[in-house]
Amino acid sequence: MRHQFASVVLAAAMLAAPAMAAPTVSIPRAVVADPARDASHPAVNRQVLILSHGEGMNALLMLASGAGPKPTMLLLHGLPGNEQNLDLAQAIRRAGWNVLTLHYRGSWGSPGRFSLAGAFDDVEVAMDFLRRPDNARQYGIDPARLVVAGHSMGGFLAARYAATHGDVLGAALIDPWNVGASGKAVLAKPEGRQDAIAAMGDDFGNSLAGTDAAQLMAEVERHARDWDLVDAAPQLARKPLLIVDAQYGNAAQVAPLAAAIRARGGPLKAVTLASDHGFADHRIALAGVTVGWLDGLTVPAAKAR
Repeated sequence: MRHQFASVVLAAAMLAAPAMAAPTVSIPRAVVADPARDASHPAVNRQVLILSHGEGMNALLMLASGAGPKPTMLLLHGLPGNEQNLDLAQAIRRAGWNVLTLHYRGSWGSPGRFSLAGAFDDVEVAMDFLRRPDNARQYGIDPARLVVAGHSMGGFLAARYAATHGDVLGAALIDPWNVGASGKAVLAKPEGRQDAIAAMGDDFGNSLAGTDAAQLMAEVERHARDWDLVDAAPQLARKPLLIVDAQYGNAAQVAPLAAAIRARGGPLKAVTLASDHGFADHRIALAGVTVGWLDGLTVPAAKAR
């Protein structure tokens, strides 16, 4: 979605929202400077296939330089995923983290049929992949230091995973799409449904297999009640959480989620950047916020192996 279809049903709220001052973002060195090369353990990419329900998902492991098990992030793209956030992944790798990116079943050449529920299953499979002892040894992954992150739909998936799995170090939600809230908004104003479908599929192209915007909208509506991220605030408040929202993207939809987590005293860092949903003109700021948050996590020491 070039613009989240939530913007169609929440346009009035977004227009009414007060202007937000741009935050001052500290830019860690890893965002703008390459590390010294480690000849013994250089940074490297490894293409992998991750088996999910009988289909091999295309995935890329971006391994950080240096010896020893590394903290590792699963970075999830949105719907359909034209913005891959690979520049963000590279900055995170320069900061000493491994990064795993993937294409869900039925997206961008990964076989199978795409669905939102299926994508969540794929996230669980990918996290299991990172925790497997053989993969941890082969790729230098510390299973005790895993973070799940995502943009847009990927942020929704990351939030759901963090809410239902207590063994992640934290979660980063980048202008997340609250699928349940969008479903409720469409159901409340059915006259806007066709516009919402058009907005949802405005940049799908040939990226998804076995579905279309109308089918995905029906899935959103079916799960309007059980996929509202605000309801997961008690669980999300238990772990360090980063929310970066876009003033001209999903900020109006994200605000209730951030408020609900903050009300429960959760360790939340929330930042609004004056950019669009893809942070097209705030890429360095986005990387600065994300890497800075990762640097500040209380990271347990890697287990001796």
